[in-house]
Amino acid sequence: MTRVRRGYIARRRRTKLRLFGSSFRGAHSRLTRTIAQQKIRALVSAHRDRDRQKRDFRRLWITRINAVIREKGVYYNYSIFMHDLHKRQLLLNRKILAQIAILNRNCLYMISNEIIKKEDWKESPEMI
Repeated sequence: MTRVRRGYIARRRRTKLRLFGSSFRGAHSRLTRTIAQQKIRALVSAHRDRDRQKRDFRRLWITRINAVIREKGVYYNYSIFMHDLHKRQLLLNRKILAQIAILNRNCLYMISNEIIKKEDWKESPEMI
């Protein structure tokens, strides 16, 4: 009985798997089963951490904005600042505000001062 040569599909699948796991360390880059397990684990981690990254960056932006805003006034903080921004319908997202806070602090101070002035101006006729 002559020898039957197998097809190339399984070999192609394993080659693709090995290319994915080529950057892993130890047996995780050499053994096919282990590479397959590590691939699943890596993709799960990547999927989970994409959402986590969005969360972490939002927290970072909020912290940066709050730090700069608190330097200016004792009774002024992030939540009041964002509330006043939305009341004035200034649509600046947190990412842009954080960049302004780091690169051009005076600009953020000007924005907050304008908001405070307008709020004081609006409240003063009602008190009389």
